[in-house]
Amino acid sequence: MSEKKKWMPRWFYQLASPRWSYEIMGKLLPWFAIAAAVLLVIGVVWGLAFAPPERYQGNSYRIIFIHVPSAFLAQSCYLLMAIAGAIGLIWKMKVADLVAKSCAPIGASLAVLALATGAIWGKPTWGAWWVWDARLTSMLILLFLYLGVIALNSAIESDAMAAKATTVLSLVGVVNIPIIQYSVEWWNTLHQPATFKITGKAAMDMQMWAPLLVMVIGFYCFFAVSLMMRTRNEILYRERRSSWVRELIEKQRG
Repeated sequence: MSEKKKWMPRWFYQLASPRWSYEIMGKLLPWFAIAAAVLLVIGVVWGLAFAPPERYQGNSYRIIFIHVPSAFLAQSCYLLMAIAGAIGLIWKMKVADLVAKSCAPIGASLAVLALATGAIWGKPTWGAWWVWDARLTSMLILLFLYLGVIALNSAIESDAMAAKATTVLSLVGVVNIPIIQYSVEWWNTLHQPATFKITGKAAMDMQMWAPLLVMVIGFYCFFAVSLMMRTRNEILYRERRSSWVRELIEKQRG
């Protein structure tokens, strides 16, 4: 093994194999699907039926059980897309490019969900569906970045060229993530500071924080399921002429 490979774990290079990646994702899918289903059901019932009303916002605050996880995940998905694209660009891993490509529509959907639920929450809280707040505006830019990646993937016929172009756009757009995260601290905005923190003391009661944490983890498990399903489909399409895909199709037919 070369000196360059010694410091990298074996599984990292195994990911370069479309067949190995396809099979390992297939083994992980059921576990993540079960975890997502259980956590989301528990989180929704706990948050909507058992969490107490908020002192000032009453029951309208309950939309955070959808809004906060979708906003978190929209940002995490973008970071994953950029990292996967960079790995594909540097190490020439086709599977990494496919992961990056699969992230874009999922992330765009999450950004739309975060913006929509934020608007629904904002109406009773601020008296308006939309304001050009720093947090909201930077979140809208995130959606446009996702749409730009999707458009580039559709417009460029060469898979290699599309992967390079979308990776460049993704890496440039990463600067927007800290802006989303810290905009409420850097500028005077209507959007409230973060009430949910993985580390540090939460700015909300444990009876509200606990079901929200369950929902966040459930959303991440659901994202993993969606990403693996899309990536597996991309692998099958890219490798449709390879012998192992043909064997797989014949096995399923038989």
